[in-house]
Amino acid sequence: MNKSFKKLVPYALRYRRNFILGLGCVVMTTTVTLLGPWVLKYAIDDLLGRVTREKLAFYVLVLPAIAVIGGVFRFLMRHLIVGASREIECDLRNDFFAHLKRQPLSYFQKNRTGDLMSRATNDLNAVRMMIGPAIMYMASTAIVFVVAIVMMVFIDPWLTALALIPLPFVSITVKYFGAAIHRRFERIQEQLSNLSVVVQESLSGIRVIKAYGQEQSEFVRFVRANEQYLEQNKSLILLQAFFHPSMTLLLGFGALILLWLGAREVIYGRITVGDFVAFNGYLVLLTWPMIAFGWVTNLFQRGMASWERMLEVLETVPSIDDRNAREVDHSTKWRGDIEFRGLSFAYGDSDVINRISAEISSGQTVAIIGHTGSGKSTLVSMLPRIFDPPSGTVFIDGVDVKEIPLEILRGLIGFVQQEPFLFSTKVNENISFGTYGQDQKHLSSISSVEWAAGVARLDKDADMFPEGYDTVVGERGITLSGGQKQRVALARALITDPKILILDDAFSAVDTYTEEEMLVGLRKVMSDRTTIIVSHRISTIRNADQILVMENGQIVECGQHDELVKLDGTYAVLHRKQLLEKELNES
Repeated sequence: MNKSFKKLVPYALRYRRNFILGLGCVVMTTTVTLLGPWVLKYAIDDLLGRVTREKLAFYVLVLPAIAVIGGVFRFLMRHLIVGASREIECDLRNDFFAHLKRQPLSYFQKNRTGDLMSRATNDLNAVRMMIGPAIMYMASTAIVFVVAIVMMVFIDPWLTALALIPLPFVSITVKYFGAAIHRRFERIQEQLSNLSVVVQESLSGIRVIKAYGQEQSEFVRFVRANEQYLEQNKSLILLQAFFHPSMTLLLGFGALILLWLGAREVIYGRITVGDFVAFNGYLVLLTWPMIAFGWVTNLFQRGMASWERMLEVLETVPSIDDRNAREVDHSTKWRGDIEFRGLSFAYGDSDVINRISAEISSGQTVAIIGHTGSGKSTLVSMLPRIFDPPSGTVFIDGVDVKEIPLEILRGLIGFVQQEPFLFSTKVNENISFGTYGQDQKHLSSISSVEWAAGVARLDKDADMFPEGYDTVVGERGITLSGGQKQRVALARALITDPKILILDDAFSAVDTYTEEEMLVGLRKVMSDRTTIIVSHRISTIRNADQILVMENGQIVECGQHDELVKLDGTYAVLHRKQLLEKELNES
């Protein structure tokens, strides 16, 4: 058994009862179907011989009964097996999504969203077809193949041997075309992923596309990807166009041999007309398994190609997890002390942070300032392990962050980023996002949403929204301004009541007046929690208890505003530059 296929077995075993009962229905369906030609054999021989009313009535009742019974078991067969395959599809989709959510940020920086979406939808559907309809028809065709040949041999062994001459050629054809279909379907799925990426990027970046008037160029980009997808599919269709007729042609030779030699057998009296009709019926039944075998092979090839693509994701071990975490009681009281000990970090071969050491006491407000690319955002991202620090370098209350379970660690921290992401739901649902419980119900009240929005100075804007806090913000918050998005993100962090609040350039999109209003409201909130503010504006951080100045991944200056201005170093240069810019803007 293929190694990849073995990894599907545990999913199938969860629904083994459905599969066992379903396969039982397959046996019953096939058995009843195979009875048809045999009953017809006796019916024709009786009609050509001595016909009685009783015999005619018997056949009139038996033949429809066979059809009805076969239909009932066929319904149950599909209901049980295809139903089980849908359940497995649901389980796989849940596991796939859960596994993606465990992956760190770096994983999504390396893998395109459209490609991941394609694996979670199109590839998953191909896997479902493999473990549902493919298995069902494989079992059915196998039984028909074996039993039909046995019945044909019982009627006339010599005629059976001649009729089956094309079968070895059918097997060779299936093997050749099956391998080719597998290769081409892999290419189709890869191209479909590329097409999904184009669509996803175009829709996500619609503002930029419209701003630069690139609608036509994006359409051309989509058309090219779509045409490549079309050509790949045409290539597969061409292969299948040869495959199915070649199967029918080979099996047609068997039917031709039967018509010629079977008629001679009847003429010479070696078999009856009923035998000939039954033999022909079994050969017709045998034709479908051969064609279905090709179709099933196609499904298996497609399914395995898709399953292997899904396994590439499912077998990727998250680089950030709880493998080194220790048991921590959820009721543990955290103070919010932070310490960096000789922290170094690199993206690949590029050093971003170089041996940083710093201590932040609980309740302090610490600011980090520096030029773009100095490592500010990377440093604060180490606390919630968005980027994973080396062991023994980042501590909260004296505990290595790698020893704190991620759920607890990230529950301690409220993180507001410069470019916040908003979900296409209501304003209040975006604010209370972090208060979801395990049952996906919000644990926050309307009053807490309004409080958090008030601190973030979103309350005035909310009064002007069409439906207040119930206003839907649209895809990625497209209906809100940059400043409004940042204030929603700030309120979302505050409502969780974090012990540590990280504001990573969270005021960059608001004007200085609104920023000052927000800071006034935040001072009360920050008094009983540890706060880290990353900013380019000195006006934002001048009242911090401690200011860290970063350059080239290192802390080059540390102190309060007045101390750093007197030091006349990097901070003082930034201060003078921003004062000059302010004077120029006001003049």
